[in-house]
Amino acid sequence: MRKKWNLQLFEADAQIIDRTGADSLIPEERAREIIQGVVTQSAVLQRGRKLPNMSSKTYKMPVLDMLPIAYFVDGDTGTKKTTKQAWDKKVITAEEIAVIVPIPEAVLDDSDYDIWGEVRPRIVEAFGKVIDGAILFDVNKPTTWRDGIVTTATKANFVVTLADGDNLYDKIMSEDGVISKVEESGYFVNGHMADISMRAKLRGLKDTTGQPIFKSDMQNGTTYSLDGSPMTFPNNGAFDRSKALMISGDYNQLVYAIRQDITFKLFTEGVVQNTDGTIAYNLMQNDMVALRAVMRLGWEIPNPINSVQSDKTKRCPFAILKAGTSV
Repeated sequence: MRKKWNLQLFEADAQIIDRTGADSLIPEERAREIIQGVVTQSAVLQRGRKLPNMSSKTYKMPVLDMLPIAYFVDGDTGTKKTTKQAWDKKVITAEEIAVIVPIPEAVLDDSDYDIWGEVRPRIVEAFGKVIDGAILFDVNKPTTWRDGIVTTATKANFVVTLADGDNLYDKIMSEDGVISKVEESGYFVNGHMADISMRAKLRGLKDTTGQPIFKSDMQNGTTYSLDGSPMTFPNNGAFDRSKALMISGDYNQLVYAIRQDITFKLFTEGVVQNTDGTIAYNLMQNDMVALRAVMRLGWEIPNPINSVQSDKTKRCPFAILKAGTSV
């Protein structure tokens, strides 16, 4: 008797691809291209700092938690004092991201049409979107993962609200602006991640003479940077403008580690189920194969102690610009 495998779809209804050649779907070089593509498509993985690959499900990361203190010595015979330094542990937990692509066997001999070339960008985009949504906005995040960037900044009260009539330049650059909140924690902002709508807002900024601040002419493209730090505008659909217009911070403090690069497995037998438990496809009876793509990764915010802000409850390497109710 042949063993059956139950494969669970993560969509409300089962989806199918009409034409492809199964052998061309899973060569090793494609797997390497995919993982690089996911990093490119994910704004978080582009901007964050990659740690060495994990060798197990969890990775314990030592984080500086207490700084040594030096003292003046009183006179030639004064007693020298002692001090200490301490570390805390933060744990990165790798969780799995996966997708299943069912393919009918009836068209396996159709090798002229490059289905892989059509499917690959969509898989890359899907993986990048789910990573960004979970890390930035807690969208469908695993229970073992920490709070997302926006929730972390909100709990630290590192939020600047942009209401109608407010000066956008001041909200970003001035005292009590987004950048200054990060600096109060002892960090320097090295990047900004923003909703696409912020491009128009920045292009519309003018100085006291009415000249655009960011755009010098109508022919050349606009270079978007704030206080020397580059801006990223994710376009994979993960950025939620209702929760944040812009996320500024020290992105070296957003670290991630990969437990398993994207791998592929081709199933020729088993059943594919909808989320309600009903069987969508029986691979053997429907003469189909199913390609499964899987990757595992985890992330953390080390947020070590520094000389500017020793209280970790008041220290956050990220701040957000949030729209008021009428913006």
